[in-house]
Amino acid sequence: MNRILITQESPITDEGRALIKGSEQALREAYSAEECFTFTADELAKDHIAFFVARKDQVPVGCVALVNEATYGEVKRLYVSQSARGLSVAKSLMQHLENQALEHGQNIIKIETGQKLVAAVKLYQSLGYSQCQKFGNYPDHPASLFMEKSL
Repeated sequence: MNRILITQESPITDEGRALIKGSEQALREAYSAEECFTFTADELAKDHIAFFVARKDQVPVGCVALVNEATYGEVKRLYVSQSARGLSVAKSLMQHLENQALEHGQNIIKIETGQKLVAAVKLYQSLGYSQCQKFGNYPDHPASLFMEKSL
């Protein structure tokens, strides 16, 4: 059975950095640097951020980060490697993130994404996320799409 195991790990390991590099490459296929508001591995290695890695047969195949913004949690760096797409890894990562958020008293999850990330937007919508107003310190940018979900 191809079971997916999700654990909290450090983003600054070689495996964590490789996943984040894959995430950045995937974003750059759709967006310019000025349209990307991402976190580096070092920026994710903070006490208020949990970084989760999905593994299939002990191989890292995906990641997501949960940023504790006090009144809500924010999703960053959701990514699944090409080899694991179609296996519901992204959905599993998001469900894990939501469960962790609830355990830490966060009942609203927010995401800054973009319309060009069609598969991601469809995933978020299928999980109950809907468009919302801009939040955080994001600049006004036409590439940004803001979504949220109450847990």
